[in-house]
Amino acid sequence: MNHGTLLVFEVTILVLAIFLGFEVISKVPTLLHTPLMSGTNAIHGIVIVGAMLVAGTPHADTATKVIGFAAVVLASANVVGGFVVTDRMLEMFKKREPPKPASDDSDPTGPA
Repeated sequence: MNHGTLLVFEVTILVLAIFLGFEVISKVPTLLHTPLMSGTNAIHGIVIVGAMLVAGTPHADTATKVIGFAAVVLASANVVGGFVVTDRMLEMFKKREPPKPASDDSDPTGPA
């Protein structure tokens, strides 16, 4: 298989994956969007490991190290963002404390 045929094959797979991903994501109900996205962002821990391997390659040139470092930073931000979104989502399901009734003892002017 020559280089041109391989490139066309890989681009075809990329385009099909884009269309498939768009169709799958567009069918997700709004209620499930946040938990699914936060879970997906947490999976970026795997991306961090791969980016660290690329950035730490001993015989890599400067461009590879810079791109690897940028990938580590961006994937780390995505992981943190995923956990923040999950935490905010879970806060919505906690019971709220009922407001405390106002007491007459707290009158700042003192007794009449």
